[in-house]
Amino acid sequence: MQAANKFLDNYDNIAVNKSRASAGKLILLGILAGFLIGMGGLASTMASYAIENPSVARLVAGLIFPVGLIMVIFTGAELFTGDCLIFIGVLDGKVKISGMLHNWLWVYLGNFIGSLLLSAGYTLGGNFASGKEQLALAMLKTANTKCSLAFGQAFLLGIGCNILVCLAVATALMAESGSAKAIAAAVPITAFVIAGFEHSVANMYYISAGLFLQGLPQATNWLSTAELSLNNLTWGNFFVANLLPVTLGNIVGGCLFGWLFNHCHHQPAAQ
Repeated sequence: MQAANKFLDNYDNIAVNKSRASAGKLILLGILAGFLIGMGGLASTMASYAIENPSVARLVAGLIFPVGLIMVIFTGAELFTGDCLIFIGVLDGKVKISGMLHNWLWVYLGNFIGSLLLSAGYTLGGNFASGKEQLALAMLKTANTKCSLAFGQAFLLGIGCNILVCLAVATALMAESGSAKAIAAAVPITAFVIAGFEHSVANMYYISAGLFLQGLPQATNWLSTAELSLNNLTWGNFFVANLLPVTLGNIVGGCLFGWLFNHCHHQPAAQ
């Protein structure tokens, strides 16, 4: 209880600074966060794509993916989903809604740029020039599956995701030592990956990587050999069928967590 109250008191100042940061700074720190979250996604795919048992594969991916958020926290990068906690500052009257939206806009743009830099660099930079068909197919299947979600399903999975992401960020900020911060950040993120929730910034990497792979000359042979259809994997579905509902869900989940956490721990003392 004491740690939670201390976090809320300190986070008001953090929220104020985040809402007042310049657009240039937010974009640059957002690019870093997008790249790091994408690295978590890439590493988790590399570690799990050849595992035949789907439960074991998801467990391995869940244990690896949190490295991305841990690096974000340690470097001070700006992640859109975590910055939904700025809503706490709005609730406390310390941050204007316009300041919160200022942060979200530029951080989201930076996250998108950072994610695309990684996905384009990795997929178009020669990594698939020789072999790696199984890895490519795994990445393509992931991207296509995400683009095949119904709008409502993607929205709800986005809510569940960001409740856990904001829990991870909050508990990591409460921790004192570096190891405690890493563990606090990792546990909720592992849970959301295993549960199959949807994270907008991670999807910026996952889906764009699939789209870039789809455009490679050898992709036709991969898909023909595996008898795999990617009818839903388009740039339009990326933005409208996945990124839009997942982002909205992330906002609702993050703000809901912030409101509940703030409400439960900032109650006036009983008379």
